[in-house]
Order: sequence, then structure tokens, then C-alpha cells
Amino acid sequence: MTVLAARAINTGARVVLRATGFHVEFVRDWRQVSARCGDARALTPFQDRRWFDAWYQAFADFHEIEPLIAIVSDAATAELAAIFPLVRRVRRGIRIVEFADHNLTDYNVPLLHAAAPRDAAGMRSLWRDLTAALKRLPGGTDLVRFRKMPFELNGVVNPLTLLDGARLSRLNGNLVTTGDDYDAWRYSLERTVRKELERSWRVFTRHADASFRIVTGQDEALRLLSAMEAQQDARMRNLGLKFMLNDEACAAFYRSLVRENLGNGYAVMSALTVGEEVIAALFGIRRGSAYVMVRISNAGDKWSNCSPGRLIIERTMSALHQDGVRHFDFSIGNYAYKRRFGVAPLPLAEITEALSWRGLPFALRDRAARELHRHPRLSAHVARALGKPSAREDY
Repeated sequence: MTVLAARAINTGARVVLRATGFHVEFVRDWRQVSARCGDARALTPFQDRRWFDAWYQAFADFHEIEPLIAIVSDAATAELAAIFPLVRRVRRGIRIVEFADHNLTDYNVPLLHAAAPRDAAGMRSLWRDLTAALKRLPGGTDLVRFRKMPFELNGVVNPLTLLDGARLSRLNGNLVTTGDDYDAWRYSLERTVRKELERSWRVFTRHADASFRIVTGQDEALRLLSAMEAQQDARMRNLGLKFMLNDEACAAFYRSLVRENLGNGYAVMSALTVGEEVIAALFGIRRGSAYVMVRISNAGDKWSNCSPGRLIIERTMSALHQDGVRHFDFSIGNYAYKRRFGVAPLPLAEITEALSWRGLPFALRDRAARELHRHPRLSAHVARALGKPSAREDY
């Protein structure tokens, strides 16, 4: 039985909830947790202190989101089991707990520590105590919605996916593993793809002052980020789609990532330029031999003859491979250009669980949407009936 053992949470205050299996503590201020992340086992580069340092700082005062970090430890030994980087938000009067994401974090997983469950029984015990603690929070919780969770990566299993409620997501990641011989990987691509990349590089380099580089200077990286924001905004407007990455909190998040982490190698900015003009820009994050592409942009139709989007990806992969990267993650979104690079799908899971009667309709709707996705033709018909734009698969 979980017992509420502290007062209501204010900014920086703590609520401690004691459980027979696991001890659950909620913290509002990420800075109280950040130093405890060093020993965590992380499935992807997103489960990194540096990512969450920037994320929680950018969204600390965001009116729609309430930071809620869950620290879970073994109740008997006090050994740390997991840190859940979460938020709580209210939608239509429903209190929803989810990962710190806001459509910025591609993969969501708790930061796993030594006492993390390694089997389904242990995970059920942790889940029971965590959800009980969430219910007893001041204000309560109506719905838990965890999305975009890898089942496993590099031999590390996400214990959340061992739960009975975990279901296959309609989303997936896209991975490329090159091995040590980059040229051998390039020649594994279709001949038309290789020849097109070679042609694009020849066309691009005919321009005076044409160059590709991994950017190391902070001022230049921030300038490129500004160019990327403008290029992405223009593209979304042309497609008639809503663009959210330039709003105040999101822009602050990316700028913090660049300012604080370009020097330590976690943030990676690459660019194709001709003189001062930015032809294409790619922003990613790196940890060890793994690199994830986070944002990409190009200067539009006038440079389409050299396919700058695909070209900057290949040039960046080549440069990072020389520096030890072997795993390249093209992230979520099944676009045609990713298939040309020979990506392998990374299955993702999701969990939706109602913790009150108010959350039940949301859980049922998520289930219906998941079932609908299993029938693509019907799903496309429903999307058209609702007036939703079709996905674009060019770049």
C-alpha cells in the first residue's frame, strides 16, 4: 500500500510516497535530479542529462506543462531503480501524465539504474506503485500516456514494454548501422542512390565557395540554427501545415542545447554553405558511437538540382563515421528519403492507462486510434473525411 507522506508540491518542493515494493518520490525541479543521472543505463541519446537539462529549463514556466520527475528506488534497499522524466498537463479538465516530450523527444524511456526491474513481475510491481503514487498526488492523475518507447536497443530492454498494457505503436524509428567500412556501406545502397549522391556533390561543388563542414563555433552554430528555423517555417507554410518548433519554449530549448553542448560533442551542427548562404543545415545529438538526426532544413527549390537534404545527410554521416560513429538514427517518420539510405525500422511501444473514470474515454480513444491504424486504407479514408493533410514523403 502506498502512503502519501508529505505536503502538496510547490515549485522545488518534494512529495515522498512510500511503497512496499518501490519508493516513489516526485520532484518538480529537474536540477535536484540531474546529478543522479550519471550512472543510468540509457537506451538512446535522448535519455541524457544534457537533453533534459535543456528541456526542463526551456519549459519550466510553460503554462501548459507542470514538471513532474519521478525518482523510483527499491523500498527495502533504497537502491535507485529508475528516474522517470515526466510532466503533468491538463487537457479538457483531464490531468494527463506523460514523458517530457512536447513532440521534441523522439524516444521516451525512463533512465534505468541498478535496481531497475529485469522481468515482467518486477515491472508490474514498480508500475503498480508508480500509478498508485500518481493517483495520490495533490490534484490526482486521470490518465498515464507513454508514447514512442523503444522495446530495446543495443541489448538493453525497456522494462515498461514487459507490461501487459504495452502495445505496438503506429510510429517507428529508422536506424542505419554502417560497420567499420563506410565505403562498403555506401556500396550496399542501390546504385541509383549512390550515383545521385555523387552527382549532387559534383553539382554543389561547382559553385564558388561551396563547402560542407561540421560546425565547432558556437556563434556560427546559432546562426545556422536561425537559418534552419526560417527555412523550416517557410517549408511548412508552403505545405499549409502548422509549425511549432519556432515558438518561444521550443526555440529556447534548441538554443540551450547548442550553447551548452556544442563544445562537448553532444550537440552536432553540420551545414552546406555557399559563401554566407546556408543551403542546408542538419542538427543532431551524439553519444559515443550513436548519432540521431533531430532537425534538418534546406534553402528550397532553387537548390533542388543538388538535392541538399539528402546530400547533407550523407556528408554528415561520412564525417561522423571518421570520428567513430557507427549507428545513425534517422528518427521517427517513414519518409522516402530515409528508405533510400537503407534504414531498418525500430519498433516502438506505447502505454495508455486510465487512473480515474475521467481518463477512461481518452484511453478508449487511444485504443480505437491504434486499432484503426492496423487498417491503412480505412485510416486514410477517415483522415480524408476529417480533412487531415496526407503525409509528404519527399525531401
